[in-house]
Amino acid sequence: MKKKTFSYVVAVLGLLLVGAGLYLIKTVVNPQGVMRALPYVLVGLGCGAFGHGTGDLISRRTMKNSPDIARKLEIEKNDERNIAIANRAKAKAFDIMIFVFGALMIAFALMGVDLAATLLLVCAYLFVTACGIYYRIKYDKEM
Repeated sequence: MKKKTFSYVVAVLGLLLVGAGLYLIKTVVNPQGVMRALPYVLVGLGCGAFGHGTGDLISRRTMKNSPDIARKLEIEKNDERNIAIANRAKAKAFDIMIFVFGALMIAFALMGVDLAATLLLVCAYLFVTACGIYYRIKYDKEM
């Protein structure tokens, strides 16, 4: 599927999700269980999808009308210095995230938050840490 067609599909799908979420918010009188959160999740996902699709379409149209700016942006995007800066920023954010997740897990445990929520956070923490270890080993072998 072409990128332009995909962007249209994502934007329309986003509008449909927003519409479905708003419809559920207005029509479900006494929501129980999953229905308490589902309409709001649909609205959130729909807004994100619509914004992403529409932004991509606007960006594509702008770049089509000015090829010199498109070429300049492509050069900046692929510049080694910018790539190194982005990777360094990601690494720093990962380092900070490890400490924030740890502090949040301790806070959840001390506050007596539901065990399921705490375990989900612990699983997410362990998954991110395991991915970091995996890629560290992988890149050590490559370099």
